[in-house]
Amino acid sequence: MKPFIKWVGGKSRILNTLTKSMPTNFNNYFEPFVGGGALFFAIQPANAILSDANNELINTYTMIRDNIDNLITDLMKHENTESYYYSIRNLDRTEQFNNLTAIERASRFIFLNRTCFNGMYRVNKKKNYFNVPYGRYNNPKICDKETLLACNKVLQNVSLLCRDFREIKKEVKKSDFVYFDPPYAGTFAGYTKECFENNVQVELRELCDELTNANVLWMLSNSDVQFIREQYKAYNILTIESNSTIGGKGSKRKKINELIITNY
Repeated sequence: MKPFIKWVGGKSRILNTLTKSMPTNFNNYFEPFVGGGALFFAIQPANAILSDANNELINTYTMIRDNIDNLITDLMKHENTESYYYSIRNLDRTEQFNNLTAIERASRFIFLNRTCFNGMYRVNKKKNYFNVPYGRYNNPKICDKETLLACNKVLQNVSLLCRDFREIKKEVKKSDFVYFDPPYAGTFAGYTKECFENNVQVELRELCDELTNANVLWMLSNSDVQFIREQYKAYNILTIESNSTIGGKGSKRKKINELIITNY
C-alpha cells in the first residue's frame, strides 16, 4: 500500500530493508516524524500513534481518517495550471487562509504536493509560507481516490497528533517500538520554519538513550555522515545504498549511503 503524498526523504524506496530490520514483536507503534508514512502504511500495525511537527500534514491525515468523502469532493475542484497553482499556494500570505476549513486546508495540502516541484514541502523561516515553485507536470493525479480510500481504512483507530518528537517519551512504555525518520543531518530540513540543526540531532540521540534505558525498542534512519556515526556508536548501525530523493529527474539522481540504526 502506498502513501497518499510524495515526500522528500520518503521511505518507499527502502521499505524491504526497513521491514527486515524491525523487531519481530512489539506492543504499540510510534512514528514521531511520520511524513509520508511509507513504513506505517506498509506494515499497518494494530496500535499506532503517528505524529509530526507539521500541522498541515497532521490535519491532512486527520481529514483522510475522519472526513474522506468531503475531502475527495474538494480535491476534484483543483486545476493544474500555473496561475491557479500560485493562487492556491499564496493563500497562506492572506487573511483568507485563516478562514479555510480543515477540509479545504487538507485539499490544498494534497493539491500543492501533487503539483509542486518534486513533491517538496518547504516553508520559509520567518513567515512559515509554503514557497515551492510550480512543478509543470502534464497530468498529475491530484485526486487519487483509490489510494485515499485505502488510507482512510488503515487510519481508523490510529492516534494522530501534531507535536514535537520529544513528547513521545511521556507515553512510550517497555516493549513499544518507535521508528524515527528525522530530517537527515546535513540535508534539506524545511518541513517547518524551525530548523533541525545538529544540536537537535543530539537531543534526538539523547531521547534514544532514554528509550533504551526504559527498554523501548527503536529504529532510526539518517544520513551516512561521521557526526551521526559518532552519535550512535553505541548502537547497531547498518549502511545501505539508495537513490537520492532530491533533484530533478529520478534517473539522474545519484546514489547515496544511508544509515539504519537500532538498539536491538
